[in-house]
Amino acid sequence: MDHHDKLALPVGTTLDRFIMRKQEDFPYATGELSQLLRDIALAAKIVNREINRSGLIDIAGAYGNRNVQGEDQQKLDVIANIRFIRALRNGGEVCTIISEEDEDMIQTGNVQGKYVVAIDPLDGSSNIDVNVSIGTIFSIYRRVSPTGTEGTAQDCLQTGTHQVAAGYVIYGSSTMMVYTTGNGVNGFTYEPSLGEFFLSHPNIQTPTTGKVYSINEGTSEYFTEGTKAFVAYCKEEGYSARYIGSLVADFHRNLLKGGIYMYPGTSKVPNGKLRLMYECNPLAFIVEQAGGKSSNGRRRTLELEPTDTHVRCPVFIGSTEMVEKAEEFLAAEQQNEAAE
Repeated sequence: MDHHDKLALPVGTTLDRFIMRKQEDFPYATGELSQLLRDIALAAKIVNREINRSGLIDIAGAYGNRNVQGEDQQKLDVIANIRFIRALRNGGEVCTIISEEDEDMIQTGNVQGKYVVAIDPLDGSSNIDVNVSIGTIFSIYRRVSPTGTEGTAQDCLQTGTHQVAAGYVIYGSSTMMVYTTGNGVNGFTYEPSLGEFFLSHPNIQTPTTGKVYSINEGTSEYFTEGTKAFVAYCKEEGYSARYIGSLVADFHRNLLKGGIYMYPGTSKVPNGKLRLMYECNPLAFIVEQAGGKSSNGRRRTLELEPTDTHVRCPVFIGSTEMVEKAEEFLAAEQQNEAAE
């Protein structure tokens, strides 16, 4: 493509315009899902502002509380949680929210709302005060209970295959929002001087394989034999180890460049650390829409049955060939255990 062709490209499709243009993708919706995505984008802009101000004002340190996962809450976590819940409550399309930061379901009071949102308001928050990328992850389901009533546990415990949309926002050297509604994956970059997200990464396709593996090798003594064998294979193949410690940042890099992210079950934490509803399901929906794969090592992530809103699951996610290779090593481990 020469210089003149580049100039001829349509410049500056905003997120709002893109969402409106795609509205026909939802035959059963009458604009609510579009509005809901815009509500999330607005909250993301506000959180982005808070994050960029956090170096100047005292909102970065630990809050003094622990969240339901037993992790120290950073002040920005709390702010992000408040911002997203407020935006979703005010938008009117959501009847119930489940947040990583709140033990119980949050009823918005919008009993006519058709949607349920699962959200991790600020993922990777331990990296806030060291200037490393952090993110927001969200997942949207259509409620199954009748409208006019409060949302139920049944609404919040649907398998990932029922998601109608999912996405993440990464707050880094540039801020991006990436989402899918089941018709491919598109990425938007925030232009702060205009206060708008612009389409920058249309129809993202993840490479079928890659040269990067992302896993916390500090816990390797607790890895199962299958995980150990796969990590050894990655090293033999000359893959690069890349682990930021912010799930969104690690996932985003591998989505664009190819690679595999792993948070396996270990002898210490058999179900791993990541939450099915706020982290694994939304990212699995995105990666599949981009041509990649996600599993717990044995079963497709999107088909796992949630037993609780905060349930955890192991995850192997990224380029299809790499995930399938990891599954081979885990299947061999299972066969060896059966033989013993």
